[in-house]
Amino acid sequence: MDNVQDLSREIDIRKAKINSLKEKGILPYVEKFDRTCKIIEARDLPVGSKVSLCGRLTFRRIMGKLSFAVIEDIEARIQISLSRNEIDEDKYSFYKTMVDVGDFIGVEGEIYTTQTGEITVRTKDFVLLSKAMLPLPEKFHGLSNVEQRYRERYMDLVRNPESREVFLKRSKLLSFIRKFLEANGFIEVETPILQSAVCGASAKPFFTKHNALDKICNLRIAPEVYLKQVIAGGFDRVFEIAKCFRNEGMDPSHLQEFTMLEWYASYWNFEDNIKFFHKFLNEALKAVNGTTILDIQGKQIDFSKEWKRINYTEEVNKILGLNVLDYTDVNEFKKAVAKTKLFDEDEFDACKTVGGVIDTIYKRKIRENIIEPTILYNYPACLVPLARRNDKDNRLIDMFQVLVMGDEICKAYSELVDPIIQREALEEQVKAKKSGDDEAMDLDEDFLLAMEHGMPPISGLGTGIDRLMAMMTGQPSLRDVILFPLMK
Repeated sequence: MDNVQDLSREIDIRKAKINSLKEKGILPYVEKFDRTCKIIEARDLPVGSKVSLCGRLTFRRIMGKLSFAVIEDIEARIQISLSRNEIDEDKYSFYKTMVDVGDFIGVEGEIYTTQTGEITVRTKDFVLLSKAMLPLPEKFHGLSNVEQRYRERYMDLVRNPESREVFLKRSKLLSFIRKFLEANGFIEVETPILQSAVCGASAKPFFTKHNALDKICNLRIAPEVYLKQVIAGGFDRVFEIAKCFRNEGMDPSHLQEFTMLEWYASYWNFEDNIKFFHKFLNEALKAVNGTTILDIQGKQIDFSKEWKRINYTEEVNKILGLNVLDYTDVNEFKKAVAKTKLFDEDEFDACKTVGGVIDTIYKRKIRENIIEPTILYNYPACLVPLARRNDKDNRLIDMFQVLVMGDEICKAYSELVDPIIQREALEEQVKAKKSGDDEAMDLDEDFLLAMEHGMPPISGLGTGIDRLMAMMTGQPSLRDVILFPLMK
């Protein structure tokens, strides 16, 4: 109760200051401030340099006629000193009585170094830029405040330098992605978020009503089918940083709204994409962290080394003691799996397809055991209807995923561009949806029409930017790398 009363009293005091300033004709919220440089730049200037700086006041200590304080922005902090020897008595009194921690201020002065070696601005003048009505929290980190950190991310950024570093690194990653892909001949394009068919991935969609067209649309689950239509139109290599939406469960490695990077290259196959992604990820790590080595759960992992490979289908077959490619009927397959005694009888109740059962087996028995960066390849065709069938065995697809510490970092494959096989695969998806598989795709006629007009050989890749950031910055949850995650 005391804390609540103290906060209420503090708010009343600050409101009174705001009203007092307005009554005196002093603006508590000014229009602008002309700074000579940012704080991070000022810290590199030589002693004696004249500067005008601005930022949020996050700390101050008043010692009679001398005061030390700290102003910050997202990149850096700097100490300032105010003395009655440098500014007049009225101005100094105003600073002591009307300025509070949390306010934004602008200062003019010169750079010097204190006896303890602290870079400091000797303030010649200052101005109140924006008055904070609420005080800054004393502490704003720790498990007890984790939800508040997500809900009030702006305060998390003010009080938690680790969070600031994460989101500065996210900006670095986005900048790197564009520069890297453009340097390799890719062109950034945009595709629609509101779509007419659920296609591009196996996922349960969100739906919304388009009033003007009197039509139900789904939010994009992946940009894939539109990006391949752009390739059909003559673009050689394309990419998109796309907001995607999947109406599924939430856990530390899955969110319903997430950011996906997808790229597509004409005339590549999936082996080309394996090489390119290895290069991409290592260059991204160097750009963001300055090294290709990550400390993940206490283990040092060097991504620059050659990645291990696992034959997905062979590994599943080895676990089950049978060939999963021999099965097309889901009920027969479930019976065969049940005979192995490796799983509980009800583990596959929700699976409506052979692919669904295989995927569940993989998640239970393979995925969690993969620690080092590993390439899984040679998948059953029933898992991904948009991937190219293998020339030697059409029951397989030319696809790979990269896993690290049990997390899927990317998915890529040689794209299916045969319109006849593609139609058959999507028709199977329609049947699966009718049988109760709410993650199955629709038959997208616009996509098929583009394919019927001809597509070159293509390989595409998708990787979740949120998941990449969590891995690169050692964060336990995707919510820790998203500025404003949706909360209950």
